[in-house]
Amino acid sequence: MSPEKPLSPWHYKPWWCQPWSILLTGITLITSSWVIFKTIWLTVIVALPVLTWMGFFILIWPQMMIRSGALESSQIDP
Repeated sequence: MSPEKPLSPWHYKPWWCQPWSILLTGITLITSSWVIFKTIWLTVIVALPVLTWMGFFILIWPQMMIRSGALESSQIDP
């Protein structure tokens, strides 16, 4: 009998969909918008959907996966 591993949806995602890559991509997009255009209103227009995307996939999605029970069924050893 092995000790139970904590449920983490990040174990099932590829490297490009990990929290560090989501943060890096979002920060890069927002910063690039500012560096290229140097216009606050355009940077805000870029930042709002990017921050929404980042918030969903870093904060909301993992909790939804844990609560759904989908991770528990995939941890059953054959």
